[in-house]
Amino acid sequence: MYKLLVRPFLFLFDPEAIHHLVFKVLSLKGKIPGFKPLLRALFDYKKPRLEKELFGLKFTNPVGLAAGFDKDAKLIDELACFGFGFIEIGTLTPRPQLGNEKPRLFRLPKDQALINRMGFNNEGVEKAVERLKKRNSKVIIGGNIGKNKDTPNEKAFSDYMLCFEALHPHVNYFVVNVSSPNTPGLRELQDKEPLKRLMSHVKGLSRSKEKVKPVLLKIAPDLTTSQLDDIVEILKETKTDGVIATNTTISREALQTSSDEVGTIGAGGLSGKPLTSKSTEVIGYLRKQLGPDYPIIGVGGIMNPQDALDKLNAGADLIQLYTGFIYEGPGVVKRMNKAILKNN
Repeated sequence: MYKLLVRPFLFLFDPEAIHHLVFKVLSLKGKIPGFKPLLRALFDYKKPRLEKELFGLKFTNPVGLAAGFDKDAKLIDELACFGFGFIEIGTLTPRPQLGNEKPRLFRLPKDQALINRMGFNNEGVEKAVERLKKRNSKVIIGGNIGKNKDTPNEKAFSDYMLCFEALHPHVNYFVVNVSSPNTPGLRELQDKEPLKRLMSHVKGLSRSKEKVKPVLLKIAPDLTTSQLDDIVEILKETKTDGVIATNTTISREALQTSSDEVGTIGAGGLSGKPLTSKSTEVIGYLRKQLGPDYPIIGVGGIMNPQDALDKLNAGADLIQLYTGFIYEGPGVVKRMNKAILKNN
């Protein structure tokens, strides 16, 4: 139904505009008595064998919603009804920012992919906190945090600290995002020494709290083996609680979409099916280097149940969707959980 009727209609419109329209519709319908229970009846799939405990948190299932979809925590209660085991909000910055100029989100239907150069557009961490205070769902929430575009890298920690402090009472875990390709200079924070300093600071901040909450690092898929080895060393040295692999890629290799069309779109992070194999390879490499017990969340090109199983078999403990959710529709979460249960 979704791929046959709904998606063709949605894909007639600008991707960012339709995203906001869908949010408005879900928000309005969510106020109608019985709407959210109906969504849960259609899409939620709860089975005890799907439950997973990781870094001290109990997830109802291993399929989560990746950061970027609900940046500002506007639809936590509604999105939880689609059966996600956890939802990651953000990337949030201390101050609101508009992000990059529009258009900045593009579909590549031939590749089942998206290109985005959103640029950490969000309403600021305090607005998200206001909404989190009002949520009713008990779904696990991750807080993905970053820095404002005009904050120099040498002062980046102050931005991460402000976001951490504001979100700490309201989220279950944190994700330090230094891997988006859409904020100038941000990926430079993935270099060994700057990253070690940043993660040490954030982990120190976490340990200072009465209730310590897990801190994860989200990395890019475009790192060399040597850079991945540096990441592994930093994760161990700073006692970071987990890693999310991977963010979007700047690569444009082996696309079905014409090079002219891709060139016209320009810069941005590519997500979806073209990222499937690369992110799985990174997960597999990290698992070998980090050992069997280190928490890894896999994301990148998870479009169907087999992709979900491949990520888990490569070494991911949990997985996250974004582009797959857009291309396959809300029913994909249930299908993935059924496949995971069957192969458990």
